[in-house]
Amino acid sequence: QVQVVESGGGLAEVGGSTRLSCAASGRILTFTTFGWFRQAPGKDRELVASINWNGHSTYYVDSVKGRFTISRDNAKNTVYLEMNALKPEDTAVYYCATREPGQSNYNYWGQGTQVTVSS
Repeated sequence: QVQVVESGGGLAEVGGSTRLSCAASGRILTFTTFGWFRQAPGKDRELVASINWNGHSTYYVDSVKGRFTISRDNAKNTVYLEMNALKPEDTAVYYCATREPGQSNYNYWGQGTQVTVSS
């Protein structure tokens, strides 16, 4: 099993930047995909960004393209989400999750970290 812990975030200004970290531990498989999700009050949870096992394949939801960057450091079992040019609509609880090879769903989830963007 895998344990996932998010950190970072907090309060940020419109147009500012912040960086989220996702530290994973346990039995992490080589071909594990990591994803960052977010959920705002009254809205559905959405996949913000994902990154495959070697970092060569990434996905971004349209609303964050050009502003957010996902990366991973496999030696540290850590995934990052660099968030730039923040907008109020980026305000949400952000979750990190892992998807093991051959699985259709993300298997392990962190507890979430709040990101609040205001002027």
